[in-house]
Amino acid sequence: MDTNKISVYCMPGLAASSLIFERIALPETHFEVHLLDWELPIGDESLPAYAERMSKKITAPNPVLIGVSFGGILVQEMAAYLNPLKVIIISSVKSNVEFPRRMKIAKTTKAYKLIPTSIFSNIEKLSAFSFGKSIGQRLKLYERYLSVRDVHYLDWAIERVLLWDRTRVDPNVIHIHGDADEVFPLQYIKNCIVVKGGTHVLILSKYKWLNDNLPSIIEGTF
Repeated sequence: MDTNKISVYCMPGLAASSLIFERIALPETHFEVHLLDWELPIGDESLPAYAERMSKKITAPNPVLIGVSFGGILVQEMAAYLNPLKVIIISSVKSNVEFPRRMKIAKTTKAYKLIPTSIFSNIEKLSAFSFGKSIGQRLKLYERYLSVRDVHYLDWAIERVLLWDRTRVDPNVIHIHGDADEVFPLQYIKNCIVVKGGTHVLILSKYKWLNDNLPSIIEGTF
């Protein structure tokens, strides 16, 4: 670890591998990027307990944490066990208040328990769930990014998202969000950096915007 560089740790979204960050290129003169991947949950592990376990993978004293979608929820929980320089979430939410109505209904009715997550061994269904139905025509492109298909993980992850109990927003969290996000619609999101034309997979489709702007966002000059 180069102590003269800013250490950036990147957490992918639900079911996704760290390959989703393969198009993100921060200047190597200033940043040292570390990619994180999902660990299988231990039993009925709570999200805070999982976050604490994942935080042990962070070796830098003042890291920048970047999380996409469910990974954005996770890095906010991980921040409680670290002393991050910045927490940046992409295509995610800062509290359960920003959930769309359908997710709030699913939580109240426990409808999520009816989802047969074994179907997610089918890449088409998993892609639709993780990325939204609008990108079905690009399944071959996204197939490589969805590698976590363990049924226990999927059951656990879906429940942990819907039951996330954070209601107060941390004002220090930096939120990047697309105006065409179909999973977390922008109408429910407040105080974010809006990426025009960005869908829920802007980490892939708007990587040029991210490469141009993430350095200044991290350094506080955006």
